[in-house]
Amino acid sequence: MSICTSLSTELAEPLAATAATATTWLLIEQSGPWGAKAMTESHLDAGLGRALDAACEGTGVRVALIRRPGRHADDRPAARHQVILAHTAPGRGWVRRTDVADVAELLTLDLAAAGAGEHGGFGVPHTGGPLALVCTNGRRDRCCALLGRPLATELAAAGHSEVWEVTHLGGHRFSPTMLVLPYGYAYGRLTDTSAKEVLAATAAGRMAPLWSRGRSCYDRPAQAAEQAVRELIEESAAEALSVVQEPLAAGEWRCRVRHADGRAWLVEVVRGLSEPPRPESCAKAPGTPVRMDVRSVVADRS
Repeated sequence: MSICTSLSTELAEPLAATAATATTWLLIEQSGPWGAKAMTESHLDAGLGRALDAACEGTGVRVALIRRPGRHADDRPAARHQVILAHTAPGRGWVRRTDVADVAELLTLDLAAAGAGEHGGFGVPHTGGPLALVCTNGRRDRCCALLGRPLATELAAAGHSEVWEVTHLGGHRFSPTMLVLPYGYAYGRLTDTSAKEVLAATAAGRMAPLWSRGRSCYDRPAQAAEQAVRELIEESAAEALSVVQEPLAAGEWRCRVRHADGRAWLVEVVRGLSEPPRPESCAKAPGTPVRMDVRSVVADRS
């Protein structure tokens, strides 16, 4: 195990509330090698990659490249690119897909609407099982290649789900990491066995709290609040909970977590720092990553 993952594990750094935030994911198939900044360092035209990044900024859409598991060093671009657009808000989620000959076509998408949950008829609905996206970009962090690529290969060989490698999910020190659609939960510190359990749970309409980094549609305080309530009431149904957060003061939030059955809880979350220092990535010097600590969970009787 390489440096950032081993230290994070040894220091028992919490997984909860570390998921990258995105209400909607735009995933573009791009074969071949990826650089550390994959949108501008791959067989995708660099100018187009920059334009897509800029178009997504501030919309709630996170763009990433995907490819099938396997060898990539000598791959050249396919004639067409699969594209997945997925909105993951509880009760309002959807996954749509299509393929395009020219990725530049995606610049015509209304990304602000997509981030708000309107697909505008993009592509066709995804009707299969869970989509597993495993971070494997070794140019960004070696942990993702050393730990992520074997996991993606094993999952693809096992045939439990549709499996893709993805350029970046954040949290390299939690490798191997995986985002699972349609619900948008991110997971970390997976093994072959636990990843398969996550995919089986997703197929059954559940999430897997033990390895969850959070639901990506939420900001980190809301991710922490949702996880705290799930652990309190032992709830794993993926769509059972919804969260609204509000700031209390600098680095403090109150989150209202509502269950589909009408129950609700008020959760106070505070910003903390993970001590002692540890590298957030193998390429970075040791630092003190921000963490979300749950201060209290009380039933909301209002």
